[in-house]
Amino acid sequence: MAQYIERYQRRRLISSYFSVVLSIALVLFLLGVLGLLVLNTKKLADHFKEQITVSVFLKDNAKPVEIEQLQKSLAMADYTKSADFVSKEDAAEQYSEDIGENFIEFLGYNPLKNSIDVNLKADYVSTAQIAEIAEELASKTYVDEVSYDKPLISLLNDNVKKISLWILIASAIFTFIAVLLINSSIRLSIYSKRFIIKTMQMVGATKKFIRKPFVWTNIKLGMLGSMIALLALGIVIYYVNTNFPELDIFNDVVVLVVLFAGIFGLGVLISWLSTHIATQRFLNLRTDDLYY
Repeated sequence: MAQYIERYQRRRLISSYFSVVLSIALVLFLLGVLGLLVLNTKKLADHFKEQITVSVFLKDNAKPVEIEQLQKSLAMADYTKSADFVSKEDAAEQYSEDIGENFIEFLGYNPLKNSIDVNLKADYVSTAQIAEIAEELASKTYVDEVSYDKPLISLLNDNVKKISLWILIASAIFTFIAVLLINSSIRLSIYSKRFIIKTMQMVGATKKFIRKPFVWTNIKLGMLGSMIALLALGIVIYYVNTNFPELDIFNDVVVLVVLFAGIFGLGVLISWLSTHIATQRFLNLRTDDLYY
């Protein structure tokens, strides 16, 4: 009978520890994913901004040397990420693929023009700066037209600001929820041992002596839950970096170290603080109050 009770108590203890570790790991993992998103918000925004293309259409009488000089000057400009020459033949071939038929055979000639597609650096993708760049390029005698999607640029910049704000708000809310969930799991674990705490106190043990093993146990559980969360987060980061190499997440080593250290530290801090508060609460309760 005694062995059965001992096994039962051991299973309950393991189950209690498992639930605490699991809740800490899940909450910290989700918080880590959100933290990764927050730290890479600018990089994501810059990635989308740099997909904006400014097309510089050239006149038919533009000389090859003029086109080459323009492409070189654009490639060397501070605002340029890339500058690619697109011949009218290549443009016609691509357009025919897009519409599914050969429009040149129908028209009898190629109405398209040679162009240079310029992708700007993210810091220069704003309505005012692009308008200034377009005006400067359009002033050249061999440039026929400078085309870009003005509404898309305005919409993109507005949405980036809104999304960044909402991500910060969501991060703050989720951090608060994470603290509450981890705190609740640890409090439930301590609650199941409230009679042991009170018994130790009644036989003369000091509050510090009683609290110390509970604090250290839950700190270890917090560390274990944090490591599981970081392992899962590492797998997610590897997957994202493999499928979206343009984000180059592993290039920002400092950001990743700060994120991992923050998640680990948060898990330990919440575990320590929650255990300290929970044990202190039961230590201050009267014996009769333990039954409610």
